[in-house]
Amino acid sequence: MKTTDQTDRTGHVSDHVRDHGPVDHRAALARETARLVEVVRGADLDTAVPGCPGWTLADLVRHTGSVQRWFSVLLSARVQEPPRSRDVDLRLPDRQDGYADWLAESAAVAADAFAATAPDLPMWAWGADQHARFWARRMLFETLLHRSDAERALGLRPAFDRPLAVDGVDEFLVNLPFATPFAPHVSELRGPGRTIRFAAADGDESWLVRLRPDGFGIDTAHPADAPADATVRGTAADLLLLVYGRLPHTAAPFGREGDERLLDHWFAHSSF
Repeated sequence: MKTTDQTDRTGHVSDHVRDHGPVDHRAALARETARLVEVVRGADLDTAVPGCPGWTLADLVRHTGSVQRWFSVLLSARVQEPPRSRDVDLRLPDRQDGYADWLAESAAVAADAFAATAPDLPMWAWGADQHARFWARRMLFETLLHRSDAERALGLRPAFDRPLAVDGVDEFLVNLPFATPFAPHVSELRGPGRTIRFAAADGDESWLVRLRPDGFGIDTAHPADAPADATVRGTAADLLLLVYGRLPHTAAPFGREGDERLLDHWFAHSSF
């Protein structure tokens, strides 16, 4: 995967902004939302969602649709600085039996915002990529993850298109260093050059994360086969669930090598 350095709004060079490859984030968002709508339509929305402790399916649908509508407002406004309010006219129906249609309409709102906004338009984003395309990519993986949460809550086995899973792992790791404003525990991910490798068992993708005294980030300066202090290996789909905390790193699908304490430290502080 190609990488390019990018300067963030504080004047520092971000660790790396990666080429997003062949994934069409806008089209994939529409597909993932449609899949989530299909999952929840007719389901008991009072069902608990284990992947989101304290949430029901109704909470998950409200959150997903609200995020899509809020991100769409940011895109429409071409925001150039952090927004001061999250107030958005959600048009949420009074009855839960209207939630599935409302979620589908949320995707239509997002599609309208995408149609009116060039992907490479410079604008504020909380992550590494300060362009409109950041929001499409972020919205996609927010929706994809919660689609899988809903499926698991209903006893279904989630499935991911492999290119999406690979891109989702990359998107998470690229943006995690910027998540401290809403996930302050991420600031604990520091170290004297210690490295963790996330390796796809069903392909050749690999991400080497280096913990530095001042933070952490993906290290692209070393070859793909460079040694790491700790390695976790699994399919791209399982790695996606892993980085988002839906599977523990000690689960059966994963192979682990190296410093277990380093892995424990990472996974104790890397969720958002």
